[in-house]
Amino acid sequence: MGRSKQMTFALALAVVLSAVGPGVAGYLSARLEGVEAAERRLRVLEAQLEASRQRLIRPMSHSEACARPGEPHWLPELLEAGG
Repeated sequence: MGRSKQMTFALALAVVLSAVGPGVAGYLSARLEGVEAAERRLRVLEAQLEASRQRLIRPMSHSEACARPGEPHWLPELLEAGG
């Protein structure tokens, strides 16, 4: 009688595992694909952000930055507006 209960338990466990195993594998596979898709989207967004930064940042020469030594570029506009 004890052997038959063990056999029944073993068969029931095998059936459960055969159903659960592929389900868990499918779930993990889908999650992994979702993570990979998110990483691809992130890389695209990072590349777009870097490209827009490069368009906004314009190198300035030293002569442009110091066009009028000793006088800030905004000083004449400020004096005109105040007077």
